[in-house]
Amino acid sequence: MANRRLTRQARFGRYTGGPDPLAPPVDLSAALDAIGEDVMAGDSAEHAVREFLRREGLDDIARRVAERRREATHGTSLDGTLREIRTLLDAAVLAERRQLARDITLDDTDRAFAEMRLENLPPSAAAAVSELNDYRWQSSEAQEAFDTIRDLLGREMLDQRFAGMKNALENATEEDRAATQEMLDDLNRLLDAHQRGSLSPREFDEFMDKHGAYFPENPRTVDELLDTLAQRSAAAQRMRNSMSQDQREELDDLAQQAFGSPRLLDSLRHLDGYLQVLRPEEDWSGRETMGEGESPEHAGLGDGTGVFQDIADLDRLVDQLSQSYADSSLGDVDLDVLQRLLGDEATAQVRSLQDLESALMTSGTLRRGQDGRLRLSPKAMRTLGQSLLRDAADRLSARRGQRDAHVGGAGGEVSGASRPWEFGDTAPWDVTRTVANAVRRTVTDGADASAGVRLEIDDIEVQDIEARTRACVALLVDTSFSMATEGRWVPMKRTALALHTLVTTRFRGDDLELITFGRRAQVTDIDQLTGLEAEWEQGTNLHHALLLAHRHFRRHPDARPVLLVVTDGEPTAHLESGGRAFFDYPPHPLTVANTVHELDAVARAGAQTTFFRLGDDPGLARFIGSVARRVGGAVVAPDLGDLGAAVVESYLGSRTRDRQRRRQGHRHGHR
Repeated sequence: MANRRLTRQARFGRYTGGPDPLAPPVDLSAALDAIGEDVMAGDSAEHAVREFLRREGLDDIARRVAERRREATHGTSLDGTLREIRTLLDAAVLAERRQLARDITLDDTDRAFAEMRLENLPPSAAAAVSELNDYRWQSSEAQEAFDTIRDLLGREMLDQRFAGMKNALENATEEDRAATQEMLDDLNRLLDAHQRGSLSPREFDEFMDKHGAYFPENPRTVDELLDTLAQRSAAAQRMRNSMSQDQREELDDLAQQAFGSPRLLDSLRHLDGYLQVLRPEEDWSGRETMGEGESPEHAGLGDGTGVFQDIADLDRLVDQLSQSYADSSLGDVDLDVLQRLLGDEATAQVRSLQDLESALMTSGTLRRGQDGRLRLSPKAMRTLGQSLLRDAADRLSARRGQRDAHVGGAGGEVSGASRPWEFGDTAPWDVTRTVANAVRRTVTDGADASAGVRLEIDDIEVQDIEARTRACVALLVDTSFSMATEGRWVPMKRTALALHTLVTTRFRGDDLELITFGRRAQVTDIDQLTGLEAEWEQGTNLHHALLLAHRHFRRHPDARPVLLVVTDGEPTAHLESGGRAFFDYPPHPLTVANTVHELDAVARAGAQTTFFRLGDDPGLARFIGSVARRVGGAVVAPDLGDLGAAVVESYLGSRTRDRQRRRQGHRHGHR
């Protein structure tokens, strides 16, 4: 069989099979970082999501929609039909005068009477057309121009209610006009029956079978038909409302001449009446200020109505893009309308934002609480915490000049020794010694090790892991109002979340308690702390916070206590015996005494203490410095951007010092 060259024709077009398979993946991590930052600053999750989407392009699309609307209103004049009629009328009168001047067969009296009528036409185009209704034209050119006026009026009036009718009825015959009039009569009867509640589905189907060509939208029910007609008719009414009084009166007079009789006008008025009753929610009374641009486009009745429909669609897009109503979603944005009015680029941009919003909701990043409000999910908190922890590690690496900062921890620390594997061992293999054991065994058995070795159970050695001391950690964070006013609120929350993530994911044996202290102190979980809003309440009750930290340490007597305190002010409040919070500024001696007394108690419990001093308050520096020396603690004064790294480093340092003390004790025990 001879080889034949197969050819195939390929056609390329827009992909319509669902989400774009070649679109880049949605970057949820960047979205979560930005949303989490706003949530920690005090925003609700809903507001944070909206603000992120706006920054990612929603505001730009809304700006373009507003600009498109401005162009529509300031670039359009509504006198296009009146101008066209005036042009046709002037052409008809000029052609008639020329004919009268050169027609030698015309009786002088008739010529003089005709010239007098033309000379004394009223200035209003509508009145002039009415005056010439019974005029016997001598010029065929003039007669054609005058007939075009009445034909144009009919087509423009129909185009206001049925888009495309102006072009469809151009050069139409009397039969075509009669068929259009029959459609209007049948439509009004249909709407009358629907208004009375007597319309059957069969009657609607029969109407569409007969007149479906007039409705390219292909409505499947009478309600869909009503929606289409009412939107267009309401736009026509808003256009009329936006005209000057003189323009409205002139068009009303001209409308009587449409297609040579007032019948079309009567039918359309009946139609508008039905639509206003059946669709009262449409905007029938609105108006716009039009035509203020330098070179406005003079739109006719049909095109002007289309402009007003576009304006209504643009207003709906503005509302959809604002996302300011209850249960709003970017899925509400009408992409078909957006594409028609702003094009493919804007549509693709909004579609990508829709994908991002959908991914945020379906990936478990956000969840809706019992009160209906969105919140960051536990999964999102873990992801956000990992991101903050990586940031802290990067800062530590830069500070130490290392490529990577080790912030992990397993069940203990590698001692450098190894031991034979035993059943149930989960310690990591010592690969070098395991392979060396296999090679020695193979050679000892007289085999050729160059041909390869086979591992056996007895060859395996694992790394020796020193048991790690559990830590009992209390992170005390100042939530007095100065933390918010001085821009320290979000860094404080980021620090807490980074440390919480480190402890709960890599040092699971440690016990971390988060304690906030303002006028009073309280134990809080990470979700509450992340969403905590600042309150205008003076007071820095470190005394109460230390009481709670000491209670936490007593609950874990076998763990090494670690106290981390983040604050930007001297203690100005303490807890009295009755449970009332006492506040005074400057710090009352009793407040200072109570705070120092409780700090001493924590120190006696063996707590390793680090203070993180924020700001340059001299009084705070003196107080923190003196109490740190008193309890053998450390003081760190980090920049806000380094606060998280400083706290993580202090926590990891406490574990390193534990390991060093154990090793020193081990060496001393063998002397």
